[in-house]
Amino acid sequence: MLSLNEIKLGKVIVINGEPYLVIRADHHKMGRGGAVLKTKLRNLVTANVMEKTWQGNDKAEEADVEKRKATYLYKDETFAYFMDTENYEQFSLPIEDLGGKERFMKDGIEVTILHFESKPMTVELPIKVELKVVSTPPGVRGNSAGNVTKTAELETGAVIAVPMFINTDDIIRINTDSEEYVERA
Repeated sequence: MLSLNEIKLGKVIVINGEPYLVIRADHHKMGRGGAVLKTKLRNLVTANVMEKTWQGNDKAEEADVEKRKATYLYKDETFAYFMDTENYEQFSLPIEDLGGKERFMKDGIEVTILHFESKPMTVELPIKVELKVVSTPPGVRGNSAGNVTKTAELETGAVIAVPMFINTDDIIRINTDSEEYVERA
């Protein structure tokens, strides 16, 4: 059983027999009261998101999750296809189960697949990925005072905010957790 301090971002817990991924965890300590943990959880089976507040002595059951490496192959309208790097078996996951992470996956990227009860559930991306900028408007001279950004479309179809000095065909690093520009590659 996990205590309040052990329920962290990325942990998988079981609630009512179903696995939930912790996608946000905020600890709050009241003056005289006990600690409170506010979490946002995503069901790995149905992809529904719920919020749950944990009080001082509450405990959660950690899910028996297996992590396996896989290579992202391609996607179509409804599924993303992967290949297990150990046994070379191919499998697919519905795109809606990926929670928008498919926007940062290019063909051939190595990802971690979470398996619950030997069934693939969701994808963990590397913290940083390198992607090519397909199109972005040119930076306007004189618009550089402060932290000015513009939008850029990446090779995977994702659109993010980038600094003014980024041009089309640049390779940039993106933080997949915050979905933000990090640096030029």
